Amino acid sequence: MPRPRPPRPPRTSDRALITLDLNGERTPVAFAPHKTLLEVLREDLGLTGTKHGCELGECGTCTVLLDDQPVLSCLVLAAACDGRRVRTVEGMGGSRLHPLQETFADLGAAQCGYCTPGFLLAARALLERNPAPTRDQIREALSGNLCRCTGYLKIYEAVELAAARLRGETAEPKPETLYGLR
Repeated sequence: MPRPRPPRPPRTSDRALITLDLNGERTPVAFAPHKTLLEVLREDLGLTGTKHGCELGECGTCTVLLDDQPVLSCLVLAAACDGRRVRTVEGMGGSRLHPLQETFADLGAAQCGYCTPGFLLAARALLERNPAPTRDQIREALSGNLCRCTGYLKIYEAVELAAARLRGETAEPKPETLYGLR
């Protein structure tokens, strides 16, 4: 006859409880402890701007800023984020669009838009640490984000234009950028 198993200790909770500084607001959230930051943002907090992509850390679609650094939220356990600052695309603008959002729209840098939140946040992190990046620095900063629609040129131009505007320069897109003229 098999030995009976000892009784399991009672579970105190099947949920993790943390508090995030989410887009500038103190936000408590309870969730299953195995969830990633991506899943908590989308499923528990309703912030669907952060997208599911490959869920392997290869596409950049789920990029958010964690303590001002771009991270792939599909690879971060939400339970490890207690007390940390998380910024998503929903927190980029206030009553107006962020200059990056404006230039992405103005230059057609977002086509289907699926990858756009990740690009916007990676670009924001770059511009916060380097207000005048070169094209090569922009390429490097965005190299972890994949887009299947734009071919990247319009994305780089949008970041350059937003950088100029954030520096206080009067900057307008070149006519060939807007109209395909040479």
